[in-house]
Amino acid sequence: MGKELAGALDERERLLRMLAAATFVIFFQAYMVAPIIPALSNTFGTSVERIGLIVPAYLIPYGIATLVYGLLADRLGIHRVMFASLAAFSALTALTATAASIEQIALWRILTGLGASGVVPLGLALVGRMFPYEQRGRPLGWLFGAMAGGMAFGAPLGALVVPFVGWQGLFLVVGAAGAGLLLLFLPYRRIAAAAATPVTGTLGDLFRGYRELLGTPRGRRTYGYILVNSVFHSGIFTWLAVYLERHYDIGPVGIGLALLGYGVPGFLLGPLIGRAADRWGRARLLPVGLALGALAAALLIVGFPVVLAPLVAMLLSLGYDMTQPLFAGIVTSLGGKRPGQAMGLNVFTLFVGFGLGSLVFGELLRFGFGTALGAFAAMEAAAALASIALFRSERPSGAAGSAKA
Repeated sequence: MGKELAGALDERERLLRMLAAATFVIFFQAYMVAPIIPALSNTFGTSVERIGLIVPAYLIPYGIATLVYGLLADRLGIHRVMFASLAAFSALTALTATAASIEQIALWRILTGLGASGVVPLGLALVGRMFPYEQRGRPLGWLFGAMAGGMAFGAPLGALVVPFVGWQGLFLVVGAAGAGLLLLFLPYRRIAAAAATPVTGTLGDLFRGYRELLGTPRGRRTYGYILVNSVFHSGIFTWLAVYLERHYDIGPVGIGLALLGYGVPGFLLGPLIGRAADRWGRARLLPVGLALGALAAALLIVGFPVVLAPLVAMLLSLGYDMTQPLFAGIVTSLGGKRPGQAMGLNVFTLFVGFGLGSLVFGELLRFGFGTALGAFAAMEAAAALASIALFRSERPSGAAGSAKA
């Protein structure tokens, strides 16, 4: 009996690593695009503002589709929908290399966003089923650390590799990586299927589920903060490469080196941040994470020597790593018998916020980087101050009871 339990736990840990690997590749693909906006602008002879639209062209459909994937997963099984989505991600990412115009790239990005959005949210939901609430900080830290790792390597490598293999080669390599991961996932179908059984219900049950998720103060404040925080981080990061190009007159390789710090904290510290949340509570860490993001935006306003750019990017990344994983941990306790629906709403909110952030920041650029950064920094600072009171119940000893708050 003891050996069987140990074997099941080992399998669970191996599945967690596979989910982290898939998350890494998907976020690598998502974040490799923003830093090459200046290069694509030169290739296609159009403005960076127009090229920048390919970022929300991926992110907003990704977010919208998660609602559908969460519903399908609750009915068909998380493992079936997740594997189908990973297959779509691999194929559509590779096919993006066939684009001959910016309009075609945007179309492939829309389709990739629609196809890929079932992997990460369902992986998060699966973790919510495999691990009890008081133990979820570490595995969620692994997944969000993998997200940060994808950002950390996707951002600089996207800029560093394009001059040598072209933007087409970048998409082909990532598509092949996704296909390889799909093959490695196949042996874990059984444990994934056992961890989350399908849920049946009517359309009325679906709407009641969303009403229940947003019907409590805890649900509303959590999803509201996910939206605001994602708008902030996407707006800053999407245009960070353009900021560096304009303020420091550096090319793709210099941009890649400057962004090396982004994602490093989450990649290295993700599980430790998760353990800290389990031990000390999200109430203590969330205001700090929000304040760090605001501080990074403020530093971009005042300027700094370009050699310090990786440190500023690291600070911005740490602000993300100390907020979004913690919000996701709260979401896993909101879903009840419908974890796919709860996590689908989480990722819908997250990626729609990502898309809106890049659009809103781009519009504010008409008034200059100072105005755009100032507005975003003020928004995040206000959120940090309000979070002290709004999330005070998110403490370890009150984890179970806080679900009712």
